[in-house]
Amino acid sequence: MPEVSPEKLAERLARGKSIPGVVLLGEDSYLREMCRNQIIDAFVPEGARDWAVARFSGRGGRWDEILERAQTVPMLAPRQVIIVDDADSLENLGDKARDKILEALGNYFDSPAPFTILLFEAAALDGRQKFAKLLGEKALIVRLTIGGESAAALAQHMARSLGAEISREAAALLADILNGQPARMRIEIEKLAAYAHGRAQITSADIEALVVAARKNTVWQFTDMLASRNRAAAFAFLDNLLRDGEQPIAIVGALAWTYRKMIEARALPAHTRGFQATRQLGIYDPVAAEAAIRNAHRVSKRELLAGLTALAEADSSLKSSNPNPRAFMEFLIARLASPAVSSASASAH
Repeated sequence: MPEVSPEKLAERLARGKSIPGVVLLGEDSYLREMCRNQIIDAFVPEGARDWAVARFSGRGGRWDEILERAQTVPMLAPRQVIIVDDADSLENLGDKARDKILEALGNYFDSPAPFTILLFEAAALDGRQKFAKLLGEKALIVRLTIGGESAAALAQHMARSLGAEISREAAALLADILNGQPARMRIEIEKLAAYAHGRAQITSADIEALVVAARKNTVWQFTDMLASRNRAAAFAFLDNLLRDGEQPIAIVGALAWTYRKMIEARALPAHTRGFQATRQLGIYDPVAAEAAIRNAHRVSKRELLAGLTALAEADSSLKSSNPNPRAFMEFLIARLASPAVSSASASAH
């Protein structure tokens, strides 16, 4: 079956047709819960969920029980949803145990129970493995990522669910600097809703004050090191970020934001003061605006564009594959801090 986005899942469910298997693929907890609830709402009446929704762990080795339950007619409900957490753990079993489960699962999908929706949840799947190939053929894959416009709209929806409003510009800014990650957006919107309590709406200035300000020093310190080609300091800084629990995709998103701001800042004279540039750059902190101008004039626009291309490629790779995070990020930082590599990348694009 083809992959669908979380936005398209709702359209698919609205058709009312049963789906033998669905895979929620990705790490974002907010999107996973949202999609899971949509599936349950579509197929199981609220009053029947105590006995028509079951949950198993793929780590528990209970696959025979899962498939037996899938072929058992649910009580007092036309259809049932069986959730399998950590389904990707199947790939870590020994060959004999894994092949036995895959054979049974393949036989089930050849003649699936019409009253059952098997819902697999996995952080990532190795496309070279038989399990991923089987699910790709037999189940609907929902990749738990969303585009920029959809992320901004989701941010506005989150705010309303908390009794707050967020401007369209502020929602877009929040989605941008958090790389469109709904789970992180939800956390920040909860803080912002409390911060802006009593006012008409959450604004871009609020985002700058709470979200960007909380990380601007880290982001611009990192950018300073890259712009000055201080690779040793950049590697040490990256190591600290990863040790502190920062996720690679969040680091990439934050750096991409600074690179876009530096490209904008190149249109301003190098001697422009931070407080003079805040409005033009859409950066409400003069210190951050001054850092953008300073770094923008350290490197050529060609290198900045090449760096932004490298970050876009990194973002895509992190979302579509499962690279070794430290090695992947070290290669990216080496690329960003090397003028020769950046220039070559720019020429290639």
